[in-house]
Amino acid sequence: MAEIRHPRLAWQFGEVVETHPATPRAKSLLLDVPGWEGHKAGQHVDIRLTAEDGYQAQRSYSIASAPEDNRVELVVERLDDGEVSPYLTDELRPGDKLELRGPIGGWFAWEAKDGGPLFFVAGGSGIAPLMAMIRHRAAAGSDVSCHLLYSSRSREETIFAEELDQLAASDGSLQVFHTLTRSQPPDWTGYARRIDRVMLAEVSPEENPLAFVCGPTPLVESVATELVGLGHDARRIKTERFGPTGG
Repeated sequence: MAEIRHPRLAWQFGEVVETHPATPRAKSLLLDVPGWEGHKAGQHVDIRLTAEDGYQAQRSYSIASAPEDNRVELVVERLDDGEVSPYLTDELRPGDKLELRGPIGGWFAWEAKDGGPLFFVAGGSGIAPLMAMIRHRAAAGSDVSCHLLYSSRSREETIFAEELDQLAASDGSLQVFHTLTRSQPPDWTGYARRIDRVMLAEVSPEENPLAFVCGPTPLVESVATELVGLGHDARRIKTERFGPTGG
């Protein structure tokens, strides 16, 4: 019997309409996807590249745009020895077509009707699905308490830094906390170390929050363990991790 696929899992082409640097090593890609039926904040898409000799490489990227946006935004961090990310960050231009399927995933997702309070913890490009949630929260006019703790190597490598600052400045129920693990500006007043239990206790909402944690596998596992150790309900902690996949 032939395989029957849901339309969202069928491969299709999206057109690159804009690219811009997110950090010195990451690029934001905006895509127009014909027939896109929308997504939930937190979902991802698969991207597939096919070489002239037929060789294919596939990677997954979280959607950073809100469900309310017409375009799909992806953030790609360049890995020097990667198969996919150097092409997406260095070669892709507006007007190019990109093969994708999705949206995929339902566990690591949030809708305004789900309520809060919310506690987001991100490492590096793990901010992408959480940014979709933050943008969706703003677009939906939600005022549920939301705390974000974001770990980056430096201020220059903090994705969406300016937008996060602007959103927090205009929304008293959104608080953004940064930790810079490798270098800090001279006037830096935020954290300057890896995320630990003390930091999590200091910035977490006092109520039992719905927690979303996304980033490199070691960070995600450590944060989830520490949250449980602090008394958070494990059933209200959702995680998404990424590790060395070749880029």
